[in-house]
Amino acid sequence: MDTNSQNLKLEDHFCFSLYACSRAILRLYRPYLDELQLTYPQYLVLVTLWEKPQRTIKELGEILNLDTGTLTPLLKRMEAAGLIERRRDTVDERVMNIHITQAGQLLQEKASCVPQSLFDATGMSKKELDEINETIMRLLHQLNGEGKK
Repeated sequence: MDTNSQNLKLEDHFCFSLYACSRAILRLYRPYLDELQLTYPQYLVLVTLWEKPQRTIKELGEILNLDTGTLTPLLKRMEAAGLIERRRDTVDERVMNIHITQAGQLLQEKASCVPQSLFDATGMSKKELDEINETIMRLLHQLNGEGKK
């Protein structure tokens, strides 16, 4: 890679492009999430539970790329709001299972506006956005060492 002064321009920094784009998407999502009384990380927890209504804290941490120090207080707030239940595993008490409640499940339909807002704002096709997402996920797996075999 060429390391001349051209590479020092902010617009040429790939990480800045991802960062700025992520912030723009979160700004776009904020009014919808505020209406649902959810933070973005809470929304992501619910998305994973809408796919599979029970997961362990470990699974959620791996899927969402969050450590337990971040995830545990987040889940406690969600439980207090009645969106999830935390239950110790009956076989292994060290494992905490997270179950979506009926109230959490009911938010799924209301939350459909969140990803739709991105499609509407970009003017891009689902295929285009899917291709970008696939590329970014491939990059994430490489950076996490999952692409090396």
